[in-house]
Amino acid sequence: MTPHGPALAEIDEVADPRFLLVITHGSAGGVEAPDLLAVRDATAGVGGVVARVLQPFRLRGARAPGSAVKQDEAWEALVAELRGRYPGLPLAQGGRSNGARVACRTALGVGAEAVVALAFPLHPPGRPERSRAGELRAAGVDVLVVNGDRDPFGVPEAADAARLVVLPGEGHDLKKDPARVGEVVAEWLEVRMRPGSA
Repeated sequence: MTPHGPALAEIDEVADPRFLLVITHGSAGGVEAPDLLAVRDATAGVGGVVARVLQPFRLRGARAPGSAVKQDEAWEALVAELRGRYPGLPLAQGGRSNGARVACRTALGVGAEAVVALAFPLHPPGRPERSRAGELRAAGVDVLVVNGDRDPFGVPEAADAARLVVLPGEGHDLKKDPARVGEVVAEWLEVRMRPGSA
């Protein structure tokens, strides 16, 4: 339960957990998106417990998140609940598209050590002057950005993230080769979430 309605977390545990990754969907998507499933599978291989979160607005059936303030408040509440279930595990969080924006905006507030931003929507399609790069730069922690080179929402600059990976031939949905998305994320988290790596 969050201040703005219930959320749903699909949790995949591992035998010897090293960290917790809480990850979420985009505006109109869900937790079964191919890239999110690939990230789950690959991250489990490097010791990550993965919680894929269906946010309250999607659970209500809405296709748009509404107020960013309310979305962030709900996210902070649900991450606190999940952290309580896995005390002592360092936290990484992330999402695709709109979910990546939430993860960046709330990283410091929830105590995340790293953010995974899949298909970060740099600007609305056709509106490059409305850049959201500030959200990446303001995350306050290391951010991995994985975008496709054919994304109509644009591709961030390398300087806006700790690591930028641009996948050739991929669009905003990152579904051409989701396994590659998972590999990139797991490789980065495996190093980034080692004790003393911050």
